This record gives sequence, structure tokens and C-alpha cells, in this order.
Amino acid sequence: MGNTKYILGSFADPDEMMHGIDKLQKNNVSIYDCFTPMPIHGIEDKLGVKPSRLPIAAFCFGALGTTLGFSLLYYTMVHDWPMNIGGKPSFAIPNFVPVTFEVTILICALGMVATFFYRNHLFPGRTPRVMDLRATDDRFVIAIDARENTDHALIDSLLKEAGAVEVKYNDRKYVSYE
Repeated sequence: MGNTKYILGSFADPDEMMHGIDKLQKNNVSIYDCFTPMPIHGIEDKLGVKPSRLPIAAFCFGALGTTLGFSLLYYTMVHDWPMNIGGKPSFAIPNFVPVTFEVTILICALGMVATFFYRNHLFPGRTPRVMDLRATDDRFVIAIDARENTDHALIDSLLKEAGAVEVKYNDRKYVSYE
């Protein structure tokens, strides 16, 4: 067991997994992560996951898009190639609104997709990182760092008391699909 990196408790039911999280936290066992085949309401609060900072990135990308859209229109319509269209002034702000809005949405959307992929390490060609392959299908898995929590027998008994179908000792961080 000296080579064990993670202890994986596999549950068949999400309520049992939530009960397992409570049991482990009451006994001061730190949980590395949980892997589930579907979103579970309230699990972030139980695990102490901080709120996402993606809205800050969205605002920055939106401001960049607005600046780029307005600057592009200003440069082309006022500075570089001013045209007299129907007697309107070259710098008519209401005419700039639709294009500026669309460029804002475009830059914000593309920036958010790129940020999401970067933040979650979803690069092209990367093999999926999964602790237990059944966590993508029908199992709810609690992963516990075995090096931080040295009382493996206590963790094993707590997981089984909470309703774990299986408790595995993993010597690798992730399994591969191959």
C-alpha cells in the first residue's frame, strides 16, 4: 500500500455518495475529488469548491470585443475612408451599434470557449483523464488522496458503511482508455 496514490469509493446511488462525503468530512478525511456521470445539485458546496471566475473572463472578452468592434468601425468609416452616405455624418454612433454588438458577442463567445478548454485541459489529442471508467457511465466515485490520509483502514470502513459498492486502491492518477 506504500505505492497507493488514491483510494476510490464507488457508489451506485448519488445519495449514498453524498452520505459518504458527509461521513468522510465528519472524520476529517480530505476528499480529492468526486466523479459522477451526471451533475449533482449541491456537491460543490459540500466539497468547498470556489465559485467560477469565468464571468470575469466573459466581461474582459466582451470589453475587448466592444473595443475592437468600435475601433474597426471608427477607423474604416471616419479615419481611413470617410464616405458621405445620404448626407449623414461619418461618425454616426447609432450606425455603429449593430456591428459593435455583433463583434462583442463573437469575441466573447470565442474567448469563453478557448478559456473553458484551457482551464479544463481539453486540448486536441489529449487522452481523457478519468479515475474510474465507470464514473462516466453508472458509478459515483469519491477519490481520496492516500498520501494525505494515512489511515486507509478507517477510510475503507467509512466508505463501506456509507454504501460503497467497491473500494479500490489506485496506484496511478488516471486510467487510460487503451
